[in-house]
Amino acid sequence: MQTDQPTLICIVGPTAIGKTSLSLKLANQFSTEILSADSRQFYKEMTIGTAVPSEDELAKAQHHFIQHLSIEDEYNVGKFEADGIAKLQTIFKTKSKAILVGGSGLYQKAITEGLDTFPEIPLKIRQKYTSIFETEGLEKLQALLKENDPEAYNVIEISNPRRLTRALEVVETSGKSFTFFQNQDKKERPFEVIKIGLDAPREVIYRRIEKRVDMMIEQGLVEEAKRLYPSRHLNALQTVGYRELFSYFDGKLSLAEAISEIKKNTRRFAKRQLTWFKKDPDIHWFHFETPLEDILFTIENKKTNRT
Repeated sequence: MQTDQPTLICIVGPTAIGKTSLSLKLANQFSTEILSADSRQFYKEMTIGTAVPSEDELAKAQHHFIQHLSIEDEYNVGKFEADGIAKLQTIFKTKSKAILVGGSGLYQKAITEGLDTFPEIPLKIRQKYTSIFETEGLEKLQALLKENDPEAYNVIEISNPRRLTRALEVVETSGKSFTFFQNQDKKERPFEVIKIGLDAPREVIYRRIEKRVDMMIEQGLVEEAKRLYPSRHLNALQTVGYRELFSYFDGKLSLAEAISEIKKNTRRFAKRQLTWFKKDPDIHWFHFETPLEDILFTIENKKTNRT
């Protein structure tokens, strides 16, 4: 039975599928505000490479958690959970619906279900993987995770060294897959949740990704990355679109090779996003070109996962 609780509408799906466009249409339809759950868009120094909504798009609805941090700031999913829930409490004082949009599955999950409890990691194990990353690089961490926890390897963002080391720490400490700890009981939330997923045939997604990368290059991504190059060691910059260009600046890749790597790694990222989201039975999936009216019908008539 439905309750009279407010509703959080979550928009998920792979990168470049059109989540921002749908979020703006829904925010306009329900006269409400948008929370971003895209962890790459939190940082004010990163604009082009993270596909931050344009000024015109930002002006169409009130947005939260868009470029509100500096790359120098320490921020994590736990802080995002607390900040996001607090923001929703404020929004729901005057509005019956709010929008949560973004392809970072863990950050979406933090708001809708709460974070899972992981084992305490001994300092010796933490230092071990930090040392491996510093001496042997990202590729070594990726190989270790693929060998020791292939299930986690298939779903986490393997271009992010913090995610890799975290998963390796957990599997070594507990003897269980990192994903085992991501299937715990959900926290009760004082709002309903309905999840809308956008999808398309794989070749369409890949074509959209390649077009977006080309557009980013035209908009000045190389120049943006060059400005950020002195800070390349920061965790916020361990992300697709920047790491490849840093390798270009280091002379390890040509510019054409770097762009090709960005496209390849973004395709891989999209595949991981879909792997993550497809495991969630509560998501109502739509082709990315589905008319808004059909999505609105589902929002207004389908039972949510809090019934």
